[in-house]
Amino acid sequence: MIALIQRVKHAKVEVKSKTVGEIGPGSLVLLGVEKDDDQAKADKLFQKVINYRMFSDDSGKMNLNVQQIKGELLIVSQFTLVADTKSGNRPSFSKGASPEKGLNLYNYFVNKCRNSDVNCQTGEFGADMQVSLLNDGPVTFQLQV
Repeated sequence: MIALIQRVKHAKVEVKSKTVGEIGPGSLVLLGVEKDDDQAKADKLFQKVINYRMFSDDSGKMNLNVQQIKGELLIVSQFTLVADTKSGNRPSFSKGASPEKGLNLYNYFVNKCRNSDVNCQTGEFGADMQVSLLNDGPVTFQLQV
């Protein structure tokens, strides 16, 4: 599993011009599921996302996680994160999970986040989504398990 996480001042996702998820300060999580992923990997990635220290403390150092700042999560499925781009000029998605498996693990990950102490919003799996955000920093990390 791959998560591209961005520290944001705010973010929202729209489907057909309707807002389906919106957060204030926190993390935008773009989530990609590979065909070999399972719940154990989702658990590990959840722990990394929720505990990743990417928010500044009073000294300006990245020492705080999303829970410590009482931030929010916006989780958006993004299968293009698992693309193989090493050769040619066209991405290959052969490492990506099937849509059914991707949806199941996406929902599992979202439920883990919703059962934590963090407000969690989502996009719509498989939909054509428009994501807008104000990246804070900018601060962006790729987490992979």
